Amino acid sequence: MIIGNKTFDTKHHGYIMGILNVTPDSFSDGGKYDHLDAALKHAEEMIKDGAAIIDVGGESTRPGYTLISDEEEIGRVTPVIEALKKEFDVPVSLDTYKSGVARAGIEAGADLINDIWGLKADKKMAEVIAKAKLPSCLMHNRETMDYNNFLEDVVSDLQETLNIAKKAEKAGIKKDTIMLDPGIGFAKDLDQNLELMNHLELLNQWDVPVLLGTSRKSMIGLILDLPSDQRVEGTVATTVSGYMKGCRFFRVHDVKENMRAMKMIEAICAK
Repeated sequence: MIIGNKTFDTKHHGYIMGILNVTPDSFSDGGKYDHLDAALKHAEEMIKDGAAIIDVGGESTRPGYTLISDEEEIGRVTPVIEALKKEFDVPVSLDTYKSGVARAGIEAGADLINDIWGLKADKKMAEVIAKAKLPSCLMHNRETMDYNNFLEDVVSDLQETLNIAKKAEKAGIKKDTIMLDPGIGFAKDLDQNLELMNHLELLNQWDVPVLLGTSRKSMIGLILDLPSDQRVEGTVATTVSGYMKGCRFFRVHDVKENMRAMKMIEAICAK
């Protein structure tokens, strides 16, 4: 898979995506990096620790988050994307589900669009991605938790997302530019999150890379009874489990710890 000017060999290796939230209200690190200098310093640290992609988010998606306008989100993310592209030789992902923000982010230099609604929240998103010929990460999500058969419904929902991608524009969004995200923590209760974690191999059926985003999430907090800033070990455990189930991208806050664990399990699985 090609993202920016880098080739990612997902058949043989895993990769860490470092989270850079330039928001005042994200659940784990809100307000820490919403100034350009702080954002760039943190990105530099994550790259040094092994991050292969930096994922920039301008709107919190935590439970009960505050919706912001396209203009406000664009004002948060575009200066950071431009500065990252100028300062570092690393692909930059933009975490947004809004086509207007995606378009502005692409103009600023974003190399990948990370859509937590899998092209379903904004009907223009697929067209924007297809026109730009950019790779995308498409996540499972839904407005309600009204499942008939949980795992089957998740698979069906993701198939719908892939069908939207295929229809986008005349050329469609090429399959080799797509990665899927199971959406741990989104429209799922604790038991469902754990069940999906234990059956992540179901996402391998489409033969596209799978990104796992569990970092510091409530699933870990509920199991370990720990606050968000003490969930590193729990996150590392999910990274190892996810790798063994076929995931090859891991979106995390704590890059160093997850990178080391991923490299270890990668070496074991290679034998």
